[in-house]
Amino acid sequence: MLRFSLVLALALAATWLTLSGYFTGMLLTLGVISIVFVSAMSARMRLTDNETAPYLMIPQTLAYFVWLFVEIVKANVQVVKAVLRPDMEVSPTLTKIPLPQKNDLSRVVFANSITLTPGTVSVMMDDDHILVHALLNEMSAPEDFSEMSERAAWAAGENLPPLSAPNSSDGATS
Repeated sequence: MLRFSLVLALALAATWLTLSGYFTGMLLTLGVISIVFVSAMSARMRLTDNETAPYLMIPQTLAYFVWLFVEIVKANVQVVKAVLRPDMEVSPTLTKIPLPQKNDLSRVVFANSITLTPGTVSVMMDDDHILVHALLNEMSAPEDFSEMSERAAWAAGENLPPLSAPNSSDGATS
């Protein structure tokens, strides 16, 4: 917890200095007092963890964003091909995707990543699964989301055990 408090204090100091623009003794003193107060209160309330001070995970998060960007481009190509075909083979499907993440941040990163990927939308999130609407039936296989799930958890600082073959697909079409 001390590590996250220190990182939070450094981030607050950088923000204070960047937004202030003035380096007089009084303003720097007030800034230090404010930063110490906020850091102490956050630690006392036990709010300092990897969700409130995620700055230690920046390299992981950037690597995940690069991977996600490539996946978004691949999904774009797949959706455009399906929609521009003369017979427009669109097959909307609802599928339950397993949700093995335990912390809220990694769960939200995973659900948002699904929604950011063209052709898929996170409809509802329960304790153990996400209901996903896919534009194409071939985009709705639960095992296709396992890599995204693991990478989203990693980017949010959670280590998941390797996923077994998911078996929770309701196969309902709309």
